[in-house]
Amino acid sequence: MKLSLLMVLGLFCSTTFAQDFNDTLDRIREAEAKSALNQIMQRANLNTGNYDLKYHRMELDVDPSVAFIAGAVTSYFEAKSNMNTITFDLASNMVVSEVMQRGNLLSYTQNDDDELVVSLPETLITGTLDSLTVSYSGNPVSSGFGSFEQTTHNGAPVIWTLSEPYGAKAWWPCKQDLIDKIDSVDVYMTTPRFNASNEDYVAVSNGVEQSQIIDGNNKTTHFKHRHPIPAYLIAIAATNYEVYSHTVPNNGNPFEIVNYVYPENLDFAQVSTPVTVDIMNLFSNLFEEYPFANEKYGHAQFGWGGGMEHTTVSFMGNFSRNLIAHELAHQWFGNKITCGSWKDIWLNEGFATYLSGLVYEHLDGNDVFTVWKQQRTDVITSAPDGAVYLSDADTTSVNRIFNGRLSYRKGAMVLHMLRKKLGDASFYQALQNYLLDEDHAFDYAKTEDFIGIVEASTGQDLTEFFDDWLYNEGYPSYSVNWNQPSENQISITLEQTQSHPSVSFFEAPVPLRLIGTLGETMDVVLDHTNNGQNFMEPVNFSVQEVVFDPEADLISRDNTVTLSTNEFSFDEEFLMYPNPTTTMLYFKKPDGMEVSEIRIYNALGQLLLSQPWSESLDTSTWSSGLWFIQCSTNEGVITKSLLKK
Repeated sequence: MKLSLLMVLGLFCSTTFAQDFNDTLDRIREAEAKSALNQIMQRANLNTGNYDLKYHRMELDVDPSVAFIAGAVTSYFEAKSNMNTITFDLASNMVVSEVMQRGNLLSYTQNDDDELVVSLPETLITGTLDSLTVSYSGNPVSSGFGSFEQTTHNGAPVIWTLSEPYGAKAWWPCKQDLIDKIDSVDVYMTTPRFNASNEDYVAVSNGVEQSQIIDGNNKTTHFKHRHPIPAYLIAIAATNYEVYSHTVPNNGNPFEIVNYVYPENLDFAQVSTPVTVDIMNLFSNLFEEYPFANEKYGHAQFGWGGGMEHTTVSFMGNFSRNLIAHELAHQWFGNKITCGSWKDIWLNEGFATYLSGLVYEHLDGNDVFTVWKQQRTDVITSAPDGAVYLSDADTTSVNRIFNGRLSYRKGAMVLHMLRKKLGDASFYQALQNYLLDEDHAFDYAKTEDFIGIVEASTGQDLTEFFDDWLYNEGYPSYSVNWNQPSENQISITLEQTQSHPSVSFFEAPVPLRLIGTLGETMDVVLDHTNNGQNFMEPVNFSVQEVVFDPEADLISRDNTVTLSTNEFSFDEEFLMYPNPTTTMLYFKKPDGMEVSEIRIYNALGQLLLSQPWSESLDTSTWSSGLWFIQCSTNEGVITKSLLKK
């Protein structure tokens, strides 16, 4: 009855949540990848590597009804080597009108490589802090990057930006480098006060809104962000937003979740967004306080499917719970700690995907979480190959970087299997240590950094685990062979094959559920370290069925479970005598049977002796009690129980 109910529930959950689980993730992936599509051949500019950015003051003039931006960006930077020029990334169709430094005009050039090269008045010595202001204007939409959009919703004009990974240069002079975060940003955004329908234009950007200053028909909104941020996570938007908030208690230090929503979607959004507080509390309890609690969190509606996790304000195509969870998760994994290269994208996307799964686990229960995991694995194993960690060649393809099967789903399930390997307490402590690590917090990390922190936190060597599941390709398929040689023991033999030759054997804890003839259940987890490994497990009921991976904790496919009949079919032909015995034990096998190995287990299922085939064993030194004798033959594995007097 329990099994039937679980199957019905699983079918119901699969039907009910399949679209939310799978389609929503694909829409998330689409939005996060879309702005990259026309720019992925771009790279962090080596010509910007001789300085460290400290601060930007961005003074921007935009009108949501016009595809145009005019701005003045003041940048503070520290020389990493002696400098005569400084280079910014800026699309060539953005026209620079002047570059000023302390009231003096500086000479500059723009080239077809989307560079703004400014000549400094004198050599800037290593370690010196300096600043300058670039004034510019142009139509960012015409660059074709897709990182600056001007369109309408329900007839109202709207603009927004989405710069991941190399689109920021389409609309402002910047340094597009994941590993040089800007320490602090002020955004002053000037818009018309009203649209043609006399509706108020509302501006959105990162950080805390400081002020709104009215000057005739214009309004300047000031946002202040005081945490390190890469260029691709700075964003602006403006339209006739309706604005409302939720308060997060945050253990007596409350902060606001500010929602900027199209008026036509306000009623639906107000019903959908309150769950953000529950998800915020969950992530804060599992990991740490929201990293930007001294500023805000927020949502701003925009016109693409899916969302984008701009620091402190995620741009949202809808307000589904799964999308809310995914983008919020990025505030820890992606924004506080940013992947150090696009080869490490799973540190952003795999983590955010897994945290959205944790929302199902904690808010909906384990049955729904099991369906979520199984659906991840079904997609992961739909092809036999593919590594989570990218090669250098992989980074030239936007579809490979933002690969839903590998970077998102497999990255998430690798994290889950790490959790099962380490145990919950060690797993969550390791992730907390990662977020708090002084070398990476509010900075960047690469995969080897994450692995090193987990190993230091747990004291475990995880080389084999990450080699198998992260750096190499494919998945295992398991064959489980079992029988119950006595009323209080079950014998289980595990075999596996691999879908890709890069891995010769996947070491993993293998979960099984034993179901008794009277409905009893018992879960066991087998530490599978070699092929053909046998396990003798104590059990206090008669086993009717063995279920493989009942909660979908393993990346695997095409698994089989077989009740072995070897012991019974060979009882009359394979003899072991005398039983009970006091000294010598003898074997007699049928003609044609080949026995390669004899293994001796104690009553706890511990392997004590393994030796080649012999027709007799001396048991005189064995202690009294129950023993198990297992023989590997060309016709299968035979397990016999022996009573030693």
